[in-house]
Amino acid sequence: MDMTLAPTQTGTAIGTRYAEQQSGTTANTASASSDYEMFLRMLTVQMQNQDPLNPIDSADYAVQLATFSGVEQAVRTNQLLESLQSQFGLLGMAQLAGWVGQEARAAAPVYVDGTPVTLSPDPASAADRAVLVVRDAQDRVLSREDLPVSTAPYNWAGTDATGAALPRGSYTLTLESYFADTLLDSRPVEYYAQILEARGGVDGTRLVLRGGIEVPASSVTALRMH
Repeated sequence: MDMTLAPTQTGTAIGTRYAEQQSGTTANTASASSDYEMFLRMLTVQMQNQDPLNPIDSADYAVQLATFSGVEQAVRTNQLLESLQSQFGLLGMAQLAGWVGQEARAAAPVYVDGTPVTLSPDPASAADRAVLVVRDAQDRVLSREDLPVSTAPYNWAGTDATGAALPRGSYTLTLESYFADTLLDSRPVEYYAQILEARGGVDGTRLVLRGGIEVPASSVTALRMH
């Protein structure tokens, strides 16, 4: 590779080029070491090819070194932050390990398998009627069931409009709040389900509930012993 630099190249060229190479990326230790060696090689070539009648000012070398030092520091800072993030992630997973086996309350699709599901309805404060709307995976309404206008837990049997048990599968529950015939609010219903697994990922920790339903750990609003 030809690394000859023009004698008229400014003193900040190497530092600028190095900064451009690093911009927008997070280097690992091996990459940072390789870049450092490249920087020294480019600096040496620049010194060898400078115009002896018009040598590069020492202040320009200082600028190059300062630029390299700043970028190198940014690289090492990114590495440290990545390390800390990984450690915090492991710490979070260790804490979440205690959640496995408990029941989490969250607004998510409900897995129906014939076992009653404990709902935590939250009707609008001015409502005088609350309706549980059940939809299947194709967003078809299967039933509309009146619930008590209360925030007390409600055991839903997992049935359709005729009272027959729904086929095993995942369903979406929505609570509609009415005042007389006026719809005040419509929102997902929170419910309790057993936590089977906690998984880490790029989007944060996710919990796997009964039936394979996945929810972000941040969406859990309550825990209780199973």
